[in-house]
Amino acid sequence: MPFDRYGVLSGTLYGHYRDDPDDQGRWFHVNLEVDAPEGRYDCAVDVDSHKSNVGVQWKVFTLDPVDLGPVVAFGPGYHDLAAAPESGALDYLRHPALVDRSGVLFQRRPPSWLQGLLDLFGSRPWHAGSNLDAAHAFEPILERGRRILVFGEPFDNDPEGDLGMHNIHQNQGDPHGSQWWPENGIWQDGATLTQRPDGRYDVFLSKFSSQAGHTDTAGHPVSETQGGAGAP
Repeated sequence: MPFDRYGVLSGTLYGHYRDDPDDQGRWFHVNLEVDAPEGRYDCAVDVDSHKSNVGVQWKVFTLDPVDLGPVVAFGPGYHDLAAAPESGALDYLRHPALVDRSGVLFQRRPPSWLQGLLDLFGSRPWHAGSNLDAAHAFEPILERGRRILVFGEPFDNDPEGDLGMHNIHQNQGDPHGSQWWPENGIWQDGATLTQRPDGRYDVFLSKFSSQAGHTDTAGHPVSETQGGAGAP
């Protein structure tokens, strides 16, 4: 079943740091420190997978506030969101501002001249690479003091009562038999957005390569030939 709770944290970015690497030099999250009235939140954003055969894909782009609906007017703090478009929830496969209209996957970021053309025509392709590549793409938008919106699942059962958010990535399309299959759902995808001085928002989205790009109304994967609701 989908998440019991899903929402958006509105706050001020205090800082960010990477996980400590393991004995093989790997780390899996860029952690965001976000100040809100309730206190300082720790928000874990995946930039790699614990499974060596499952990589992470990402995209970074900029949106106008009008593209984001009611959430831009929310005050500081955590806000629950209904799994529906009118709440301001995100869905990578259904939200008109997030849908990838290119169908193209680059193994590295394209040259700036090509990226400019892609942006001009509304194409926002997924990029693939290492955790370092993902972090290097993500960290430039993490300027201390910026307003930040973090979409995902709040930590409800932290034994120490710490504030935090996780599942800040695509939360649908996991394959049958996966331990995450039961959490598939639509209009519950995670993301990180930071507000630029001009008022627009820089957006970082991420997903696992094992997650489907077409899903049914339960968020489960379907083939392209089945015509899933998530098809662009």
